[in-house]
Amino acid sequence: MDGIHQRLAEQLYEKNERLTIDEARTWVELLWEDFEATRAKAGHEYQGKQVTEQIVTQWINHYGPNLHEFIATNPKFKELLKRKGYLH
Repeated sequence: MDGIHQRLAEQLYEKNERLTIDEARTWVELLWEDFEATRAKAGHEYQGKQVTEQIVTQWINHYGPNLHEFIATNPKFKELLKRKGYLH
C-alpha cells in the first residue's frame, strides 16, 4: 500500500505546486481513509484497494490543483492537517 500512496502523492505533487511532497502524501492518506470510512459507514461492502485508488486518482485529477484551498471550508481536514504539523 505504501507504494500506491507514494505514487498518488507524486501525482498530486505534480498537479499542485503549492504542496510539498510530504503534504501531498498526507492529503492522499486522508482522502484514502475518508473514502473507505465513508463507504463503510454507508454499509457498502469493501471493494478493495483498486477501487479506492481509482477514486483517489479521480479526485487528484479533478481537484488536485486546488486541493490546498479545501481546508478553508472543511474543518475535519483542517484539523487533521494541523495535527500533522502542516498548519499553524
